[in-house]
Amino acid sequence: MWGTGDAGRYWDESRFYEFALAEIDAIEAATDELHEMCIKAAGHVIDNKLYGTLAIPSVAISLIERSWNAEPPSLYGRFDLAVRDGEIKMLEYNADTPTGLLEAAVIQWSWFEQTKLGSDQFNSIHDRLIEAWKYFSDWINGPISFTGCDNVEDGFTLAYLQETANQAGYQTVQFPIKELGWDGSEFVAGNSSEFISTLFKLYPWEWLVRETFAPYLEKSTATWMEPAWKMLLSNKGILPVLWHLFPGHRLLLEATAEKPADTTSWVRKPILGREGQNVKVYGRAETPGEYGTEGYVYQRDANIQSQEGKYAGVGSWIIGQKASGIGVRESDGPITDNLSRFVPHVIA
Repeated sequence: MWGTGDAGRYWDESRFYEFALAEIDAIEAATDELHEMCIKAAGHVIDNKLYGTLAIPSVAISLIERSWNAEPPSLYGRFDLAVRDGEIKMLEYNADTPTGLLEAAVIQWSWFEQTKLGSDQFNSIHDRLIEAWKYFSDWINGPISFTGCDNVEDGFTLAYLQETANQAGYQTVQFPIKELGWDGSEFVAGNSSEFISTLFKLYPWEWLVRETFAPYLEKSTATWMEPAWKMLLSNKGILPVLWHLFPGHRLLLEATAEKPADTTSWVRKPILGREGQNVKVYGRAETPGEYGTEGYVYQRDANIQSQEGKYAGVGSWIIGQKASGIGVRESDGPITDNLSRFVPHVIA
């Protein structure tokens, strides 16, 4: 995130987090296991038509099912984890449009090489991105188009992803999503007559399916990245599904779609919330925002404790289908938002 952070600081190298190798091995294994569990949860939603519980609009259902059956490329995702005292708990899965990638892949690695602190860093994100692009070659014809909102954060993230695709040997173009158009048979960029064959969008599917061009999404033959089924996993409604499928699992926090009678030690999250908005940690903290219309889910409080007044969460990255590195976000309260700071890490 390109927020201002504490005292105008977002990237914060005044401190760093040190992990034992055993802790890194546990985070890597947990991330891979959680990803497999989430794939099963997505299949469960599709097989049992549970779209209503995730507030999925009808226009998106065919897109989800078509992409699930076709198995187009899925490049990345980021699990937000609570890590404490040997325990790892999944908070949520940012599977469609995760940000913080440039910071995790490049900026903290550059810091590590310059400072020479620690013995290593859990960070193979950059190389894995290039490998993943190469692996997708059977799906990608022609140049890859990159699009997203016209702002600094998305622009830097898209430019970085575009560079990794270039390094994998692809031609690429970038344009703001407001220039995405339909020429009567396929999506094009602006006034271009060239149709888009592969489109990487840093723009949530739940927003796409509410755009005026949404009826044309089903008609498009383009390869969309991330695929539409990933919107199931970025949806907080997947948390009760996971708990239903894997009750009591050591990596999960209890989650329900129904408000508990006693909310002590629970967290309320909007189904389609973003950047920590409209989250309520009962008895501890609450954030304002513009989400919650579609409903909420309730998750047991991971009870993250402060260290020197700071609360830290681990973002663990899936690239392709493999855990590939982490980044640490630090907040002044128990809710991570767009102003939370990115702090580097090392392996002891």
